This record gives sequence, C-alpha cells and structure tokens, in this order.
Amino acid sequence: MPESIWFYVIFGAIALVLAIIGFAVGQFYRRKSAEASIGSAEAEAKRILGDAIKTAETKKKEMLIEAKDEIFQMRQETDRDLRERRSEVQRQEHRLQQKEESLDKKIENLEIKEEKLQKRAKEIEEKIEESEKIKRSQLEMLERISGFSKEQAKEHLLSVLDGQLAHEKAVKIMDYEQKTKDESDRLAREIIGHAIQRCAADHSSEVTVSVVNLPNDEMKGRIIGREGRNIRALETATGVDLIIDDTPEAITVSSFDPIRREIARLTLEKLILDGRIHPARIEETVAKATAEVEATIKQEGERALIESGVHNLHPELVRLLGKLRYRTSYGQNVLKHSLEVCHIAGLIAAEMGADIGQAKRAGLLHDIGKALDHEQEGSHIQLGVEAAKKYRESEAIIHAIHAHHGEVEAKTVVACIVQAADAISAARPGARRENIENYIKRLEKLEEIANSFGGVERSFAIQAGREIRIVVKPEQVSDDDMVLIAHDIAQRIENELEYPGQIKVNLIRENRVTDYAK
Repeated sequence: MPESIWFYVIFGAIALVLAIIGFAVGQFYRRKSAEASIGSAEAEAKRILGDAIKTAETKKKEMLIEAKDEIFQMRQETDRDLRERRSEVQRQEHRLQQKEESLDKKIENLEIKEEKLQKRAKEIEEKIEESEKIKRSQLEMLERISGFSKEQAKEHLLSVLDGQLAHEKAVKIMDYEQKTKDESDRLAREIIGHAIQRCAADHSSEVTVSVVNLPNDEMKGRIIGREGRNIRALETATGVDLIIDDTPEAITVSSFDPIRREIARLTLEKLILDGRIHPARIEETVAKATAEVEATIKQEGERALIESGVHNLHPELVRLLGKLRYRTSYGQNVLKHSLEVCHIAGLIAAEMGADIGQAKRAGLLHDIGKALDHEQEGSHIQLGVEAAKKYRESEAIIHAIHAHHGEVEAKTVVACIVQAADAISAARPGARRENIENYIKRLEKLEEIANSFGGVERSFAIQAGREIRIVVKPEQVSDDDMVLIAHDIAQRIENELEYPGQIKVNLIRENRVTDYAK
C-alpha cells in the first residue's frame, strides 16, 4: 500500500515539472512571435505612410492644376461679361444720346409752336375785344330802337316764352289726362267685367235667429222646466234669448252673436236627443257644444285656405278666418265675403299682370279684424292691421288691410285691387242689408256698457236689444248693490245710446252650494 502512494506522488511531481517546463516554453515562443509581429507591423506602417504621403502629394498637384484651370476659366468668363456689359453700356449711351437729340428737336418745335400760339392768342383777344365793342354798340342801338334795357328785354322775352310754354303744357297735360282717363276707364270696365263674370257667388243674407224643431209640444215643457229654471239656466249659460211662442213644435233662438246662437242651437239639439234636461246637464252640454263650435271654426278656416289657394298662414289667423263663418256684415256672411273678395282680387290681378298670390292673400285677410271686434275695442280695420302685424304678415298685406276702406291712401297695386274687389262683392244685389250693421253695433255697445261696471261677470243683449241680461259675481255684489248697479246701467244706456222704445235691465245673482256624497 505505501509503495503505491509513493508511486502516485512521484508521478504527480513529474507531471507538475513537465507542466511548468511547457508553460515556460510557451511563453518564450509567444514572446518571440509577438516581437516578430511588431516588427513586421512597423515595417508595414512605414510602407503605408510612405504610400499615403506619395498619394497626397499627387492629389495636391492635381488639385492645384484643377484650381489653376478653374481660375483661368472664371477669369475668361469675367472678361467676357465685362466686354458684353461695356458693349451694352455703349449701346445705352448711344440710345440716350439719340433720345436727347430728338428731345432737343421737339423742344425747339414746341417753342416755335408756342410762339405761334401766343401770336394767335393775341390776335384772338384783339378780335374778341373788337366783337365785344360791336356787340355793345349793337345792344345800345337795339335799346335805343326798342326803348327797353337789356334786363327789361330779357324779362319780356322770358314772360312771353313762359306764357306760350304754359299754354302748350296745359294743352298737352289735358290731352294726356283725357286719353289716360278714357283708357283707364275702358280697361277698368273690361277687367271688372271679366272678374265678375268669372266669379259666381250666392245672393243670400244672414239672419239673427235660428229655429230648433221639437219632436212634440211636451218637449217644450221639459225645456222650460219647473218654474222656468231650465230655460233660465240655458239662457244664462249661452247668452241667447229663447222665444217660446204659440208656434207648434219649434223654439226660436235669438241673438245678435252668431257664435252664441250656434252654441245654443247645438245645445238644444243635444238636450232634445238625450232627453235629460236639468241645469247641471245644460251646463255640461253647453261646454260640449262650445268645443264642437271651436272645432268647426278651425275646420272652416282650413277649408277657406284650401278653397282660396292661400298657404303658410299662421294657425291663429286660420282660427280667426273660421270665426268669420259666424260673423255677418249688413246681413252678408263675412267668411263668404272674404273668399269672394279673394277670388275677385286674384282675377283682377291676373288681368292686370300683378302678383296674384299676394292679391288673393290680401283679399282673404282684408276683413280679419271683424273676427275680433266683438271682443276688443277698435274698428275692424285697426284690429285687422294689429292682428296681421302680430302674426308677421308682409308690409304689402298689412297696407292692403289698412287701405281697403280708404282710411289711408292706397300706395300699392294690390291695395287698389283689394279696394275694388271689396266694393264689387258688397255691391252685388241682395248681398247686404243696410240696417243690420247698425243694429249689431247697438247691441255690442249695450253689452259694453254693462261689462264696464265692477262686479259684472257676463252680459247678454237679447230680445233684439230690448233687454240686457247681466250676470253678476255673488261674492262681490250683494242683493242691495244690485238695485244701484241696475239703476246706474239704465242711466248710462239712456245717456249714451239711441234706441226705440225701452230697454229692460235684468240683473241675475246666483248662489250655488255644492257638496259630494262619498
């Protein structure tokens, strides 16, 4: 066992010595090879440096040669440019010299002409002085012969000419005026004749009463009610006068306001069909009839637009047109009259070559204020103008409405056409009655006086203006106050209105108590 250990130790030592020797030999060999490489690299570097120096010298010589060539070429070009500029300057100098010579010649010619002109001007001045002398001598001679001075002769001639021209002017103007008048009369007759011939209209007038037929006379008693409570409730709610006379199976509804009359008529027809007639039912039916009439008003306005061919009208103006269905003027239905004026205005505008659409629109709206004069103060023209402005109609339409009765001067063709169409429609035989308008105005004034008193809720002129029925507010007016108010209203009516016979002032004060059973 010890011999083997020694063997391994000796073997390791030998290996170690061999490794050290190998390392030393390797180091020596590497040093020698490195020295040889450095030597060869230095030689190569010297060679490369020498080649670079030679190359640089060669490039330097080439660049110097090129620079000399470029400088030579630039010098040649500069010399050429200088020669060209010298020649151009010489040409310019030569041209300027020629111009100076020509200017000198022109100046000499101008001086010669100026001398000639001065001589000519002196000659002209001398001749003018001579002519002035001759003129003065002639004027003096004429003044001596005529006995007039210069100013007097001028005034005399002007006065003579003025008289002659004024006479000729007057003759021409009269001639033109007569021709224009004859021609305009002929054209107007022709245009109006064509318009009337092409427009057909009903020859009918409206009345202020409506008749409601009853199924039997027993229904009359039910409408009157116990102690007349039903008929009083109906008259109070609608503002009309119900006339129940000896006419069998009929009740007459009387009111100057067609809308109230229509609401009362519809209410009676509905109550007769329903059969239940008492104050509460009457009020409910009046509300339904009022809603139906409002719907009819809207439909009538839309129908009028379709019939007339007018478009883009404000909805409120359409409603006002519909209200004209229940408005009369001297017995003539105002909506039919407005449609008739619309058609006639369109026909006249077509004959004259004017704006047809504008003429028809103005004709349709010319009496729109009559839908408001029951409710507001003022003439129907003022109310119509205000409504047209409010709903943004054009200035031409507003002016036509304002001028259609001559309140202002008609300044447009459309306004003149609407005036003529309105007169044609109103002048038809049977179209209007003369006294109905005054009658309606009197009834309106009667209601206006009653409504002006404090505590009055509503008022209705009935019995053809022989009675004014006034509903007062029970919380503001006592039973004692009613006597004083009735007396004051009667006094004002006597002072402000003219009427035949007498007018009955009837005040109504109603207290209601309502409770509900639950």
